[in-house]
Amino acid sequence: MATGSKSFPEQFSRLRDSILYIKEYILFYFITSVLIYLFARPEDYTFVYLLFFTSLFIVFLLLFNRRKKTDIAELISIIRSIRQNDPLSHESITLNSGLKELESEIQLAYRQVQRDINSLRRLERVRTEFLSNVSHELKTPLFAIQGFLETLLSGAINDPKVNIHFLEKAMFHSNNLASLLNDLVEISLIEAGEMKMSFRYFAVCDFLKTNFSDYADEAARKGLGFRFILPEKDFDVYGDKNRLKQVMHNLIQNAFKYTESGEIIVEVLNEQKRGRISVRDTGIGISEEELPRVFERFYRVDKARSKEIEGTGLGLAIVKHIIEAHGSEIQVKSSPGTGSEFFFLLKK
Repeated sequence: MATGSKSFPEQFSRLRDSILYIKEYILFYFITSVLIYLFARPEDYTFVYLLFFTSLFIVFLLLFNRRKKTDIAELISIIRSIRQNDPLSHESITLNSGLKELESEIQLAYRQVQRDINSLRRLERVRTEFLSNVSHELKTPLFAIQGFLETLLSGAINDPKVNIHFLEKAMFHSNNLASLLNDLVEISLIEAGEMKMSFRYFAVCDFLKTNFSDYADEAARKGLGFRFILPEKDFDVYGDKNRLKQVMHNLIQNAFKYTESGEIIVEVLNEQKRGRISVRDTGIGISEEELPRVFERFYRVDKARSKEIEGTGLGLAIVKHIIEAHGSEIQVKSSPGTGSEFFFLLKK
């Protein structure tokens, strides 16, 4: 047997597949031939009729096979373009009129592939930006700590006027670095879907007063007001108390960072099927252009004061993920110079 030639079973298999592909046409041919043989008049022309019909049938099969090859070649060309990610629009994917349903399915599949590709590209940009931000945020406290320690080792450690001050500064930046690393671990677990939640009903007003009343002392030290606006009758909401404690801590701390005068208000509203919890301040506010970005990782509203303001830049991003895990959405209302209000709803 010559090299590259097909074995008899393979040839037989191909012939069988070809016959099955046009079995309806072959069946039509035999039925029509029998009818011609039985009913053709005059009978002397039966053979002529069969010969003529057979010729037409063979021509039809040749044209059909040619059309089939053209359709397959067109499909292969389209699939190759999609596989190679050639720039196409879904409208440019066209097949002949007999394959409109297949054309529609390919167009839908192509649009889905393009959405997936665009999503992957966006995620890659986000990942690159995230790594760049993490690198920058880690460098800031590390370089500060390194600078203070080098100064102390160069002789300042023996100077009682500055040694304690430099050590306190180094400790301050060490704490910031530890907070950043903790938040990075936290948001990584959240985004990986590994955040453990423990849902239960609890009295929302008692929860807030018990855990956050001490902020009044911090507000007094800054010359700010801090108060609760709560309904007369407490009510239960459904959620993870520990995670919601983290949410409220982040929101209140964020209000303190951007409020220099006025007050911070924690308010609870008892709505029909949900409880509404908000943190409102009289701080610098947020412009309309920046509102969609406030929950992005490392995004800061007041970039000019970003080095002066404590925090990791991940607090609101963590808040967003935790509230979404409760089946709700964190929302914000704000305008420059009038303060901000962050609020969310919890199921009762």
